[in-house]
Amino acid sequence: MKQFKCLWFCLIFIGCISCQNTVDKKLAPKATKFNSNKPLITKEVTEKEKLSAYGFFKLPLANLEPTEQVFLYDLNTPLFSNYAFKKRFIYLPGESKVGYKNSGIMDFENGSILIKNFYYPEDFRKPEQEKKILETRLLIKENNQWKPLNYIWNEEQTEALLNYIGKEKLVKWIDEEGIKQTVSYSIPNLNQCKNCHAKGKDIVPIGPTAAQWNKIYILNISNKNQLDYFHEQGILKELIEPDLRPKLPAWDNALVPVADRAKAYLNSNCAHCHNVEGSAKNSGLYLSYNENNSRKRGIFKPPIAAGKGSGDFIYDIVPGHPDQSILVFRMKSNDPSIRMPEIGRSIEHTEAIVLLEQYIEELARNN
Repeated sequence: MKQFKCLWFCLIFIGCISCQNTVDKKLAPKATKFNSNKPLITKEVTEKEKLSAYGFFKLPLANLEPTEQVFLYDLNTPLFSNYAFKKRFIYLPGESKVGYKNSGIMDFENGSILIKNFYYPEDFRKPEQEKKILETRLLIKENNQWKPLNYIWNEEQTEALLNYIGKEKLVKWIDEEGIKQTVSYSIPNLNQCKNCHAKGKDIVPIGPTAAQWNKIYILNISNKNQLDYFHEQGILKELIEPDLRPKLPAWDNALVPVADRAKAYLNSNCAHCHNVEGSAKNSGLYLSYNENNSRKRGIFKPPIAAGKGSGDFIYDIVPGHPDQSILVFRMKSNDPSIRMPEIGRSIEHTEAIVLLEQYIEELARNN
């Protein structure tokens, strides 16, 4: 009888511990109480349930007005995301600065956070008026590693909450031609974030490079170069001479040659996966701006795995024949099993497709 009682108490004790562990795993991370506009982050960053708890922006939150240590930046050729507008910021803790690198991602110290807000103006002809923010993505550097987090905004536009599983949202707007548009906007889950930001086994940022930052800093109503401005403000530790800095062309700048604009677009929209260390490395299709091997760029290159995604075409790019090129076929498709990029769009980027068709047409004339 004593042995039975002992066994019974042991089972109860083990069960209590098991239940406690289960409850702890299901609890959402608690937000720090927020009573000021001053950033609450130190170099030991922990994820928070509410975006406001980080203190990146002054209240009301939807104005996206940065607090101290939060800096707005822009890119020459951004990623297309179903025509969504974006506002990008960097949070730098304490006395941290960004280390300049001529190639690759800038050197960020631990505790640095990249902040990207996705929104749609109600009327694209009046982008500074009414808007709806859908999500804010963070990349947090801790222990020399980058961690992605995503926050979904509420309908009242007063707060954004931590989300791991993604969400679909119906968005409506009036485009620059005055035409009403609608799209089912997909907010990615955490695994999808990791897929695009993979470099080997690591998670890395994509946008903050010298080539992308090398532009006039119009966001600050300034005629200064963005890199020079950041250096003057003490955000960048050092900087090299202007003539030695790389620059990615703006894909929509009609004064730039078509080939350069097309390569810049592919660099920003495809090369984060299509490079030797990206998630699409096994495809053999490498679309970084400085890739000089024409076959690796897709010219007369057959796909590694033919099938539905190839559209029964033979090569990724056929000079002079965009209608026979797998690259254009997949960029025109909205079928989730065919389209490229796989994540981040569900409608065609019409203007970019026109550019890429021109690029492929020109390849025949230039070779």
